[in-house]
Amino acid sequence: MKLSKSLYYSVLVVLIVFAIQSKAKSQTVDTSKFILQNDIDVAKEEPGTHKGGGKTIGYNFFANAKNLKTVFRKRTLKAGSAIGYHLQKEDEIYYVISGKGKMKMNGETFAVKPGDAILTRPG
Repeated sequence: MKLSKSLYYSVLVVLIVFAIQSKAKSQTVDTSKFILQNDIDVAKEEPGTHKGGGKTIGYNFFANAKNLKTVFRKRTLKAGSAIGYHLQKEDEIYYVISGKGKMKMNGETFAVKPGDAILTRPG
């Protein structure tokens, strides 16, 4: 019984080491195939977009990436600022990280809070 237990643990250790090595190989990244940016690299103070007013900080990630078909932006709204009501030309997702506010879509105003994700469609 003792021999089979130690054999079991030896096999288990070998399998774990193999799994770790395999995972390490699969996580090797070709750094020419990604761009890493931090908030501080792209932060820019701006007025509320679409004539919303107030002060905001805009983060336009990967703005200079070639052939990128996706837009990724983040915006911090300071107290009293807003994104103005505007026509959507493409899908846009708003995600509330902190604070609370009100959002108006298609004439309907509703409260938003941390954890809320709002998909807005064109039109």
